[in-house]
Amino acid sequence: MPKPHALTDVTTLRRDARKHLELGAVTADYSADRQQVIQQLNEALATELVCVLRYRRHYFMARGIHAKGVAAEFLAHSNEELGHADLLAARIVQLGGEPDFAPNHLTDRSHAQYVAGTTLTDMIREDLVAERVAINSYRDMVRYLGTDDPTTSDMLKTILAVEEEHADELADLLTDLPQSA
Repeated sequence: MPKPHALTDVTTLRRDARKHLELGAVTADYSADRQQVIQQLNEALATELVCVLRYRRHYFMARGIHAKGVAAEFLAHSNEELGHADLLAARIVQLGGEPDFAPNHLTDRSHAQYVAGTTLTDMIREDLVAERVAINSYRDMVRYLGTDDPTTSDMLKTILAVEEEHADELADLLTDLPQSA
C-alpha cells in the first residue's frame, strides 16, 4: 500500500506563500506545464466561442413545424457554451495567461468547425458533431493534466459533463425528427 503524502508543516506553508506573490494562485508546487495548459485552454475557449456562434445562428435560422422546441434547445446550448467560455477565460487569467478572444483566427484555434447547416436536421447534426469533438478534446485535456492541475481538471470535467448532456439531447432530437426536417 503506497505511503500517504506527508502534509507540509504550517511554518513552511506560511513562508512559501510569501514567495512569488505576483503569480497569484500558481504556487511552487504547480507541476503542469503552465504555458501548455494556457494554450490548451485558449483552444478550448475558441471552440466554445465558435459553438456559441453556431448555436446562435441555428437558433435564429430554425424553421418549420418542429423548429420551436429545437430552437429553444439551440439557445439554451448557446448560453451554456458562453458560460463555459467564461470559465475557461477566468482560469487562463488565474494561471497568468491572457484569454484569446481575437476573432480573426477563432476558427483556426477551435477544435470544432463552424458549419451553418441548411435544414433543421443538418443544424442538429452539425451541432452534435461539434459536441462530440468537444467531448473528445476535453477528455484528452483531462488525461494530459493527470494530477498536475486538479483545479483545471475539475473545471474541464464539469464542462465535459455538460457537453455530454448536450450530445445526448441532440441525438434525441435527431431521433425524434422526421428525416425531411
